[in-house]
Amino acid sequence: MTRMIKIAALALLLNSLFGATTFAQAPPPLPTGNNGIAAKYPEDAGIGSDAAVLYADDFESYSSTSPNWQASGHWNNSYGNLSIVTGASAFAGNQSVQMLVPANSSQSAEGLAKSITPNQDTLFVRFYEKFMSGYSASGSIHNGVSVTSHYPGPGNPANGANFFESDAENSCDLSSTTQPCYANSYNYYVGQRSNYGDHWYPDGTVLPDSSLQYNWGPYFISRPQFVPNENQWYCYELMVQANTPGLSDGRVAIWVNGNLIGDWQNIVFRTTNALQIDLASLQFYLGSNTNSVNEIIWFDNVVMATSYIGPMSTTSNIAPPTNLTAVVK
Repeated sequence: MTRMIKIAALALLLNSLFGATTFAQAPPPLPTGNNGIAAKYPEDAGIGSDAAVLYADDFESYSSTSPNWQASGHWNNSYGNLSIVTGASAFAGNQSVQMLVPANSSQSAEGLAKSITPNQDTLFVRFYEKFMSGYSASGSIHNGVSVTSHYPGPGNPANGANFFESDAENSCDLSSTTQPCYANSYNYYVGQRSNYGDHWYPDGTVLPDSSLQYNWGPYFISRPQFVPNENQWYCYELMVQANTPGLSDGRVAIWVNGNLIGDWQNIVFRTTNALQIDLASLQFYLGSNTNSVNEIIWFDNVVMATSYIGPMSTTSNIAPPTNLTAVVK
């Protein structure tokens, strides 16, 4: 038996053990649209003062293009090629943060990390993101936001007592996708198929071993894949809900412009209450960038909270994405 077959067999066994909850009722419906915290704060003004908000940053308070990200209670860690840019590169206001991966054959990681205090069992992170025109990343890719508990670094299988990780990203692991490729959630959890984590797609596909079905439970809804346009701002929101130890009631969801595009259920992240969400990070990682140009993404108007946030409230609602593509199997 090959190593990959062994890993797949173990994943199925763990999923059958930890994912065999008898569902007494459907999980509660998730809010959508402008029905979250942001609706109370037009243009996000004052949203950081809301009782449910743990952190907010619109990047307007930085006076330098290369600021001290840790100063004045901002981010707890920063790394890579980061800068504050002004003008048209901002979603709202006049400034946003730019992450740049230079053209080279080595791996590169850019990021801003925020400690979640107090630690949480459920976290929502809303952020605006834009990919450069001509964006063309391939290979190992992580962009968007990552939510973690005691994360030790890649290549370490999660066992329920050591750590867990979940993110929202656009990556090209599924073939025949248009850049910036399909939105998905990358996860380290109990029963993961690869030592380096698994990718979950809105339609229920799991990588690696996409031919193997995962037990998302009876209330899972397969949804179309989503590919964002380049050079266009999108409002992403990620919810990570850690399970109750002993139950498989963990849940991960992703919204785009207030539309629920992915909702994964019946998940085991932990076997002990000692594991709680302790860090959230904006990220841009490439295993290598062999293209002849730098790859760039921008972030703006980040909010972290204990309940649904939703898109920035304006005088006119943000239109839902029109470029949803369905994958027929």
